Amino acid sequence: MEVVEAGPEEAVRFPEIVRTSKGSWGACIRVVDPFTLDTLCCHDLSEERAAFSICNVTFKDSEEQLLAVGTVQRLSFYPRIFDAASVDLYRLDPQTNQLCLLHSTPIDGIPFSLAPFNGRLLAGVGNKVILFDLGKKKLLKKCEFRDLPTAAMSLSSMGNRIFIGDAQEGFLYAKYKPADNQIYLFADTPNMRHICCALHLDYDTMAGGDKFGNFFVSRLLKEASEDVEDDPTGGKIIFSKGMLLGAPHKLFDEVQFHVGETLVSLRRCTLQPGGTEVILGASNTGGLYGFIPLPSMEDVDFFMQLEMHMRIENPPLCGRDHAAFRSSYFPVRACIDGDLCEQFASLAYSVQQKIAGDLDRTPGEVLRKLEDIRAKVL
Repeated sequence: MEVVEAGPEEAVRFPEIVRTSKGSWGACIRVVDPFTLDTLCCHDLSEERAAFSICNVTFKDSEEQLLAVGTVQRLSFYPRIFDAASVDLYRLDPQTNQLCLLHSTPIDGIPFSLAPFNGRLLAGVGNKVILFDLGKKKLLKKCEFRDLPTAAMSLSSMGNRIFIGDAQEGFLYAKYKPADNQIYLFADTPNMRHICCALHLDYDTMAGGDKFGNFFVSRLLKEASEDVEDDPTGGKIIFSKGMLLGAPHKLFDEVQFHVGETLVSLRRCTLQPGGTEVILGASNTGGLYGFIPLPSMEDVDFFMQLEMHMRIENPPLCGRDHAAFRSSYFPVRACIDGDLCEQFASLAYSVQQKIAGDLDRTPGEVLRKLEDIRAKVL
């Protein structure tokens, strides 16, 4: 066998890195068939435009579903400057599956988020929330809220309530009063949260993930929610301020758990027909995390005790305390580490017997319990 040395001209050459000018972007709008995953339409934006937000919206004066896209032209992050920004409205032709641009509405900030709202369009433009209605040549501004701390990274709504995910201050709850055509803030979170993703759960509850790897669920207390709906002050709550010029009501963190990776997406779904509904989170490194609601206090007590025993009998390899890791930024609350409980099967049988005896069960019953929870999801 001969070994041939490659000369300088035969050395492996890596592709040359192409550096574009400052403010150049590559973006497109892609329409995909959810059943076959085939691309039906791919609308390329210019090299100077970047798409930051997108949503489907049906305006009350039109029964047709339209596509709203928030774009920025020649954006540079440091320093944060841009030439122009707009909200573009598209119509999808069902015959040709092609996108047709209806009109483009110029705005004065980066459109971080878009959401439909009672037959209108909500847009998080910089540190403002703007309510748009459909016009013939462009979107018509109907209402504007300017008191956001930094930027609206996420928007969702239910009824006349608007749920805002701020870039640094966590969740903010606002309400739209049609009679006054005004949006006012009535609740915020006492802890600083750098929101990366958000999921609306119910009328008082939001789930979110921040850039430091935390998953949390924030809820407005029932008494505060009833006060906002009834408004016994006769409208004075609009102008009321809480401590340190904050909102009059505060959100409470029902769940707190440090994942260890930045969550970039949260969805509420079932992974199999007839399965338990879960909150599915995706991280920036490609990890998937499922958060499952436990149906009974018996299951809660069982898994809490199993997690406690696993922390003692199966400590981390590097010696770090497990509870301290899951509480890296905020104390862990109302969330059990399923990955740690799943390691019960890898323990020695004598250790399994010891843990199962403390739980008044056999090792087989503990493994069967873990399998039942897994089967409800997968």
